[in-house]
Amino acid sequence: MAKILVYTELHGTQVKGVTLEILGRLTGHTVEVAAIGKIPSEASADLAKFGASKVHSLNGAGLDKYSPEGYANALHSFISGGSFDYVFAGATSLGKDLLPRVATKFDAGMASEVTNFIMEGDKFAGTRPLFAGKCFAKVEITGPKPHFVTVRPNALGMNANPTASAAATSETAVDAGVMRAIIKEIVKGASEKLDLTEANIIVSGGRAMKDAANFKILDELANVIGATVGASRAAVDSGFAPHAMQVGQTGKTVAPTLYIACGISGAIQHLAGMRTSKIIVAINSDPDAPIFTKADYGIVGDLFQVVPLLTQEFKNLLNK
Repeated sequence: MAKILVYTELHGTQVKGVTLEILGRLTGHTVEVAAIGKIPSEASADLAKFGASKVHSLNGAGLDKYSPEGYANALHSFISGGSFDYVFAGATSLGKDLLPRVATKFDAGMASEVTNFIMEGDKFAGTRPLFAGKCFAKVEITGPKPHFVTVRPNALGMNANPTASAAATSETAVDAGVMRAIIKEIVKGASEKLDLTEANIIVSGGRAMKDAANFKILDELANVIGATVGASRAAVDSGFAPHAMQVGQTGKTVAPTLYIACGISGAIQHLAGMRTSKIIVAINSDPDAPIFTKADYGIVGDLFQVVPLLTQEFKNLLNK
């Protein structure tokens, strides 16, 4: 049995879903959860249901905004006093920036962006994709502890039977140390929806969208089904969408439960970023589009006719 810390991020009053995914795979181990900032009571209750024995809110001067140096220093000081065997976090934008910095401070090994793992006793064995998902490698970590692991959101799946339990909570003061760079301001995007890498449902548009204004029909569908909107590289290169929305080898790698590809031909570079989606729906006017070879469901037709029909059908279904 291992002693494990899971670092979590907050999304409003809730923790990121990937934290609960990770906790669901750590049954039988001593698991604690920590976040920089105040973890609300609702979030603490969810963490306890999924197996957290202790929940730590870490606070300190200079930590009100994300700082790579400050957060790394603070997390390093907390972990140093905990005798943890492993430290897990989601492979989110913040997690991919923060955890390698902390691992370096311990001169410790790290497995990044694993999509599956097992714990046998205190031994970790994970699976991570290589070469844009063309093959998978089994990874183990050696060297001094703690070992560090980041897990791709939506890759593990949620434990369907969380247990009702309670977790001890604590508020711990941590030191941000000397920060050579200070974040003065963080400008958030206009959308309040989940980042593509964390979204459970994604609706993406390709070059066939023809214009940036036409993405509004995808936004309408996304609003009805609670999805996040993405785009192919062709759509981004054409100026229809910002790079932050790009899914693919040179964009973001996603693994949603449902991926709806609208007017996307299915070039290998795009497939590399979404091939691990649980269910793929393709809408394309070309019956020979490569995307149909990977899709679970395909609709051959004009997306400007099909998508509004889908939106209306979802509205009718959800309003029953």
